[in-house]
Amino acid sequence: MGVSVVDSSIAGLGGCPFARGATGNVATEDVVYLLHGLGIQTGVDEERLHQAGAFISSALGRPTASRAAAAIAAKSGG
Repeated sequence: MGVSVVDSSIAGLGGCPFARGATGNVATEDVVYLLHGLGIQTGVDEERLHQAGAFISSALGRPTASRAAAAIAAKSGG
């Protein structure tokens, strides 16, 4: 379809102060999970991506906004 760039942010961090009611950004972990599920190769290591998201979420003292990361953490007991 010609799409080669998708904007997202690790753990869904950030947001737009100009978009009233915006809840944040799309989590990179969720985008990569979707793309891999569709059989699209991204070159992204999902495990390392989840580790990075868990690290920054922990450092900021907030839960991840990624549904994929939250499911993986629940499944692994962490």
